[in-house]
Amino acid sequence: MVSNRTARDEDADTFAPLRDDVRLLGALLGEVVAETGGDQLYVDVERLRRAARDARRDGDPEEPRRIVDELSVEQAEQVARAFAVLFHLVNLAEERHRVRVLRSRDLADAPPTADSLAAAVAGVGADGVAAALSELEIHPVLTAHPTEARRRAVVTALSRIAVELDRYDDPRAGASEQADARRRLLEEITILWRTGLLRSRRLGPLDEVRTMMAIFDETLFRLAPTLYRATDAALVGDASGSGPSAVPAYLRVGSWVGGDRDGNPHVTADITRETVEIQADHALRALENAARRIGRTLSLAEDLAPPSDALTAALGHDRLTHPEAMSVLARSADQQPHRQKLVFAADRVAATRQRNADLGYAGPAQLLTDLRLVQDSLAASGAPRAAWGELQHLIWQVETFGFHLAELEVRQHSSVHAAALADLSGGDALPDAAALDRLATDGWPAPPTPSDDMTAEVLATLRVMAVLQERWGERSCSRYVVSFCSSAADLAAVPALARAALGDRECRLDVVPLFETGEDLRRSTAILEEWLALPGARAAIEHNDRRLEVMLGYSDSAKDVGPLSATLLLYDAQAALAEWAAANDLRLTLFHGRGGSLGRGGGPVNRAILAQPPRSVNHRFKVTEQGEVVFARYGNRRIAARHLEQVTSAVLMAGTDAVEKRNAGAAAQFADLGRTMEEASRAAYRALVQTEGFADYFAQVSPLEELSDLALGSRPARRPGGETGPRSLADLRAIPWVFAWSQTRCNLTGWYGLGSGFAAVGDVEVLRAAYREWPLFTALVDNAEMSLAKTDRSVAEHYLALGGRPDITARILAELDLSCSLVLEVLGQSRLLERRRVLGAAVDLRNPYVDALSHLQLRALSALRAGGLDEAEEARLRELLLLTVNGVAAGLQNTG
Repeated sequence: MVSNRTARDEDADTFAPLRDDVRLLGALLGEVVAETGGDQLYVDVERLRRAARDARRDGDPEEPRRIVDELSVEQAEQVARAFAVLFHLVNLAEERHRVRVLRSRDLADAPPTADSLAAAVAGVGADGVAAALSELEIHPVLTAHPTEARRRAVVTALSRIAVELDRYDDPRAGASEQADARRRLLEEITILWRTGLLRSRRLGPLDEVRTMMAIFDETLFRLAPTLYRATDAALVGDASGSGPSAVPAYLRVGSWVGGDRDGNPHVTADITRETVEIQADHALRALENAARRIGRTLSLAEDLAPPSDALTAALGHDRLTHPEAMSVLARSADQQPHRQKLVFAADRVAATRQRNADLGYAGPAQLLTDLRLVQDSLAASGAPRAAWGELQHLIWQVETFGFHLAELEVRQHSSVHAAALADLSGGDALPDAAALDRLATDGWPAPPTPSDDMTAEVLATLRVMAVLQERWGERSCSRYVVSFCSSAADLAAVPALARAALGDRECRLDVVPLFETGEDLRRSTAILEEWLALPGARAAIEHNDRRLEVMLGYSDSAKDVGPLSATLLLYDAQAALAEWAAANDLRLTLFHGRGGSLGRGGGPVNRAILAQPPRSVNHRFKVTEQGEVVFARYGNRRIAARHLEQVTSAVLMAGTDAVEKRNAGAAAQFADLGRTMEEASRAAYRALVQTEGFADYFAQVSPLEELSDLALGSRPARRPGGETGPRSLADLRAIPWVFAWSQTRCNLTGWYGLGSGFAAVGDVEVLRAAYREWPLFTALVDNAEMSLAKTDRSVAEHYLALGGRPDITARILAELDLSCSLVLEVLGQSRLLERRRVLGAAVDLRNPYVDALSHLQLRALSALRAGGLDEAEEARLRELLLLTVNGVAAGLQNTG
């Protein structure tokens, strides 16, 4: 016998509907390929598909390569396009299946899942959750890191296909309606087939801003009140909406898009200013539409829902100051005072966007005053559900997004600040932290004049931040992230430069250190201790209610010391920072700079939160959401709601005594084990990447050099100075580092060093005990298992052979074999993903077809590396290569 919950899960997670969707979409794509590309193309695609599938079923492993070699470059390009489009359609089917599963788990008689808000209320207690709400803060920060390989045109085409698939599946549809839906599906898939999968030009920063606006417009703006309402319902049940809610607007949305200039010369002060203007335009349009829509529903008659005295007086004042506008409203909403006031509020929001100072609001606080005036009047008039329903949703939206939509954060490299200070100091020795603090507090002896364009740009950015705060409020743009922070002087530099730029002009500046390398993570508390000793730093902390934000770089730390070592170093750094903050009576928020891939700190966020050190969460969680992850988590409203519910639940649970005691006890119990693994893993990883010629080897065996041609984003793949001269991994950003390794099917960034770290322990039973009892290690092993499952040794060998360094290849493959063997031993399994049935089936479904694309990519890469091509041949092979890169990224569902 099994419990009802288990049975329900098995029914919900069945692959039958997913397989049906995949078969339907695959068959329709086959029709389109045959219609538009001819029967021979269809035959070529099917031959390679079957050969790749059979090679995974004890067939001839060399048959796919033979088929690929027989194709002309033009044929290979068309076949690659077919597989790439297939994966986009499969991903769409999987997204629909996730929504289907979520709906099935939301049935009225279903008990709450373990990571739901209802479960958090049950675990923490209603009183505990209510107490935590005043401190609760969920803060995703969207970034333009170039990891979204899909063009916006492809995303919108897939959205249209999803609509038609819903029509086709609708059980209420008749035969003619289903036939029409099938016709439309063929039409939209034909359009997708003929849509270029590769960008013809590189995105500019404002292109990235406008792309990100789609997430706000289509998902986040409407999602925020849904999240708050779900929290309220978890606390009060069916009474939600009948009275005042105790749930504050705890979701804060940040953005680096248009603000992150670290290594991106295209993001300038003008771009940052225009970014906030674009964001504000979208926020005001959304608020206007919501206020107008809700206002028009408030048709309550004056005699049946009498307005409060305060509302009556406010409407009288409105008629006095804006008689024409109110006269129009009086005719369309006669004897409907609540409707008049809310629609007039919508008019004022529109005027704010149009910069009509006479009618517009000075800021969101004024709008909230009007909304609460209407709300209080409705409640007093005997219409509580009208007061605390959709109108409360609008209030939550204003509290969450203000008029600025997202809190834009500026990021710059510490070395740029050092160069600017050297320029302003006239080439003298750089001031130390104490001297910089005095410059920020007392001012510069004489107005400094920049002689360098970069210095002028740094100062212009700080001036723009002040202008934006004056126009849209402090929250619009006040955080300044210092990347590669390695000293107290790196932190003191920013307010010193701000004083040079602004003089005595007011500007809120919340400086956020970003610790990225293994050494900086180890020294983070010492750096902050020195910084906090500065009078100016102490004053800034006091002014900010003793709040401090510290960012941790997962991507570069993993690139620096390897995934296992980085995971353990990050945990130790968080534990040390939490202890240091408590000792200094600081309200610490840790900002997690996680990437989407496992090699950049990715993986299930809720599990990561529950594995954090004691007191490191404290009901506050801030994290980057990058590239492909933004669209995967926030492209669909139901999936986005589930993601944020899981994160909120985990943040609430992380602060409980049970979770903190478990994590602290496990960390103490396995401290020696962690040190042994960390040292051995780091040594193995560093030995590999520091091997002479490794950077050149990496460039040969992967499509690293060609990735920039994908034009994924505005930011260069290498940091300034790394575009010329000898190849160096130090100049290479973490994203192309991970992306290129994933294309080789080696996936080295997600597992290298694990085998050496585990082997150094020398006792599998100890490792198994750690897996059972230490949440951090559990998440580490599970993430490694997933990364290894996406690795294919036989395909990877073909890529690694292109490097002409059998010594490096042998070392990589030996570590792969060791890591696989020991991960399986720790898990007590005979194959990867053995116990993760749904995930294993998804990976097994995709792997053969990713193999087909990999063989096509290998053909192009081998020819390009061999050289001797004329210009036309090289261009055609590069196009084939990039198509396969796009397809493999879609097939593996990760880039960087």
